[in-house]
Amino acid sequence: MDTIIKDLGLLINATLVATPPLLYAALGSCFSERSGVVNIGIEGMMTIGAFTGAAVALFTGNGWFAFFCGGLAGALFGLIHAIACVSLGADQTISGTAINFLAPGLAVFLCKAMFDNSTDTPPIDTASKLPKLLDGVFPVGSFANNVFSTYIPAYLCFVLVLVVWFVFYKTRFGLRLRAVGEHPQACDTLGINVFRVRYICVIISGFLAGLGGAYVTLATINQFRPIVIVGQGFIAIAAVIFGKFTPQGAMRACLLFGLCSGLKVMAGSGNTISPNLISMIPYVVTIITLVLFVGHARVPAANGKPYIKSK
Repeated sequence: MDTIIKDLGLLINATLVATPPLLYAALGSCFSERSGVVNIGIEGMMTIGAFTGAAVALFTGNGWFAFFCGGLAGALFGLIHAIACVSLGADQTISGTAINFLAPGLAVFLCKAMFDNSTDTPPIDTASKLPKLLDGVFPVGSFANNVFSTYIPAYLCFVLVLVVWFVFYKTRFGLRLRAVGEHPQACDTLGINVFRVRYICVIISGFLAGLGGAYVTLATINQFRPIVIVGQGFIAIAAVIFGKFTPQGAMRACLLFGLCSGLKVMAGSGNTISPNLISMIPYVVTIITLVLFVGHARVPAANGKPYIKSK
């Protein structure tokens, strides 16, 4: 019985470690998609956020400030995406793809320029990482320690789900962003600035994706590497589709994918299965989920369609 409880605690801990990056990015994707702008550049925004978070932590020693700066780096690329798609009417898929090349390339370039031509940053010391909740309160290895001693932003992302839900469904701005994603022409005739709403949503999307990337380097892994995100941005987008473009649905999907990552970690500890097969678990589940549920998701009517203001 003790072994089962211990394994359950380890699984919950692994899930809490793997879920937050996906959830931050998925909530950001909800903002962009519901406003009518497809943002597949989440992966690139997470990558630049991961590098910025690691670099700022190394230079300042402040994990919270580094976490916030990672979000700002993602927001910058969100702004670039908004300029291309909202103001210039560029193809949103192509723009997002370009960001997925541009942001990681810039991250590697800056990393080489700042850290002796290395594509990896030096390891971040414990004091510069994000703080843990109730750290040192429970015995190491105990069930309570595994559940309640994870990094604080891991719990904050679930609080953020409630905040985003409230914004979407209980505020005037939320009503406008959902309306803009459904019928921007009607919104324009009512005096709603479609461009402004979409700009705000896409920038928020980049900011939250950047936070997800920064969490990876400041909590999950203690340094930046070019492959540090490894498809998590695309899994977050899949979670949004699976969750029917709602924050609560995205949270459930991210928990599922995070649980799969937790199972991957626990299965890998036994060394009885090929690590390559184990690493495939989250991605196989993502594909199966999309095949089974993508047809049931109702995409916002104006999603992916550039809006040209009528004269």
